[in-house]
Amino acid sequence: MQNSVTPTHCPYCALQCGMNLTPTADGTVEVSERADFPVNRGALCAKGRTAPAVLSSRVRLTSPLVRSGGALVPATWDEALDRIAERLGRTRTEHGPDAVGVFGGGGLTNEKAYTLGKFARVVLGTSQIDYNGRFCMSSAAAAGTKAFGLDRGLPFPLEDIPRTGCVILVGSNLAETMPPSLRFFTELRENGGTLIVVDPRRTRTAEQADLHLAPRPGTDLALALGLLHLVVAEGRVDEEYVAGRTVGWEDARAAAMAHWPEYVERITGVSVPRLREAVRMFCEPENAMVLTARGPEQQSKGTDTVGAWINLCLATGRAGRPLSGYGCLTGQGNGQGGREHGQKADQLPGYRKLDDPAARRHVAEVWGVDPDSLPGPGRSAYELLDALGTDIRSLLLMGSNPVVSAPRAAHIEERIRSLDFLAVCDVVLSETAALADVVLPVTQWAEETGTTTSLEGRVLLRRRAITAPDGVRSDLEVMHELADRLGVEKGFPTDPEEVFEELRRASAGGPADYSGITYRRLAEENGVFWPCPQDAPADPHPGTPRLFLHRFATPDGRARFVPVSHRASAEEPDEEYPVLLTTGRVVAQYQSGAQTRRVDELNSAAPGPFVELHPRLAARLGAAEGDPVAVVSRRGRAVAPARITASIRPDTVFMPFHWPGEGRANTLTNPALDPVSRMPEFKTCAVRLELLT
Repeated sequence: MQNSVTPTHCPYCALQCGMNLTPTADGTVEVSERADFPVNRGALCAKGRTAPAVLSSRVRLTSPLVRSGGALVPATWDEALDRIAERLGRTRTEHGPDAVGVFGGGGLTNEKAYTLGKFARVVLGTSQIDYNGRFCMSSAAAAGTKAFGLDRGLPFPLEDIPRTGCVILVGSNLAETMPPSLRFFTELRENGGTLIVVDPRRTRTAEQADLHLAPRPGTDLALALGLLHLVVAEGRVDEEYVAGRTVGWEDARAAAMAHWPEYVERITGVSVPRLREAVRMFCEPENAMVLTARGPEQQSKGTDTVGAWINLCLATGRAGRPLSGYGCLTGQGNGQGGREHGQKADQLPGYRKLDDPAARRHVAEVWGVDPDSLPGPGRSAYELLDALGTDIRSLLLMGSNPVVSAPRAAHIEERIRSLDFLAVCDVVLSETAALADVVLPVTQWAEETGTTTSLEGRVLLRRRAITAPDGVRSDLEVMHELADRLGVEKGFPTDPEEVFEELRRASAGGPADYSGITYRRLAEENGVFWPCPQDAPADPHPGTPRLFLHRFATPDGRARFVPVSHRASAEEPDEEYPVLLTTGRVVAQYQSGAQTRRVDELNSAAPGPFVELHPRLAARLGAAEGDPVAVVSRRGRAVAPARITASIRPDTVFMPFHWPGEGRANTLTNPALDPVSRMPEFKTCAVRLELLT
């Protein structure tokens, strides 16, 4: 057994906190502080601290499973792989390559995400690939690309936050979703800066704010436009910056000026004096930032909403300046890298567009295939899941649990059940894996080496600390074996560093250029920020911690204002469904809960779902604390105990989305899609409440 300490990174959120691992006698690892990593400086939340619990053979998969007589039973690896290859091949032969779907995850390493995209397009020949990162920050990605010509979650490191003058944090509860990051905002306030939090709930994060704005769910777009209106009306536009570094201001200005403060107050519920105070706090310091998360992004108008916040940054001269600008707080561990390198329906490695002939030629040359053989863009995540059992007959799924995490989840569960064939690669028997025809047990974070890309755009090296149990293989081995069985004998190596070397070549010259990054550099430098092109060996590129300081990534180097206007959510309250539902996370669970629900300490802290509602709403319903409440939408019904608190708006209820069964929040959510990003409207839908006696 290896006894040395291995420096690595947490398997959960996009902070990718540094940690040290030491092997233990029971075959797992012990986590200890790694103070040299600047993002967390050794601090870990309970999820990171208890992550080794999921390595235990008590809770994880250690043998392939195949369905026989209606039940999943243990099988050999050859039996399982043969079954998958035979069924995927048969579907492709009988119904065409697009009848085979591939669904990935934002927790896969860059090497796995890259290989999965290549596998889908080269081995299967299918266009039908997307991943659950579509549900993470696709609206911010679309808006950022429109405005700046490039999407990288944060265009600056987290360490810049304490040195700015004001931060507007929109739709993010960092105290519970990314606890170690809260210190950056505490330091901001200690340094004399201010924090504005926009959230319909007075969360633990909002309690830290100097100003809390609590808009009605689904009205963040109107709020941002109202603030921009006031910026113009009060003469706070940075005219020199707008003239020198942007285009499109006149149209964006005209759109914003239609949103009078009193009109915005009626839409959002945020008073005009508070709107004016937010503008004063944001505009008075020399430097300021806007950071968005899932609140404004998971809407059917998420791209426009983020665009409005970007317009606010541009009009005030914040973007592309030191200690200022717009950034997105990516949620999933490798949500950024996952889309940069080929899991997204319309993208090739290096964040290249699949419909760009030059991009196709470059990547095809690296892959050794004819560019014309590569399929075109496919369906987005929800559209792909919705097509299961119809156009898409078989599905290969890696590292995702859509039975719990997809919107309109009961419908998606039905679609998954209707498939001719489902193969799942996972570390645990998730609710989705339990429906599969074949389940493959794969390695976890501490048992494999690979890279991830954090919310800062910092490429990091996760390192293997222990050997996986017998019966477990890596996702790279799975794809190598399947490719071989499906007639592609070369091009799918199992060594992660070899895959990364190919990824470097494939990304070279693209927007997300990793060509100058090596495993050695990642180990020596504690990560490298992309873009990092390959320069002369004697003078390597340093990486790019801060983007846009001299020019934006547009053809003319100028940022684009995009005019946007408020519009209603896809589903507004009415007499039948008079209350708004919004969803989110709690500190002790993560995403679909497939892993964290298997950790005793985390389950003790957060044992199950709940319905958070205001005392006035509870009184009208006749509900007391802990009473079972049914939340009913047009798509289904969920039941959970009442949690009564004045920290939420009286017209809104909140449910966390980590649990399956009768308390599954995503049974209720609306799959209405943003027309640009194809992000579903998770964050607002109309519901009614029923007290169960």
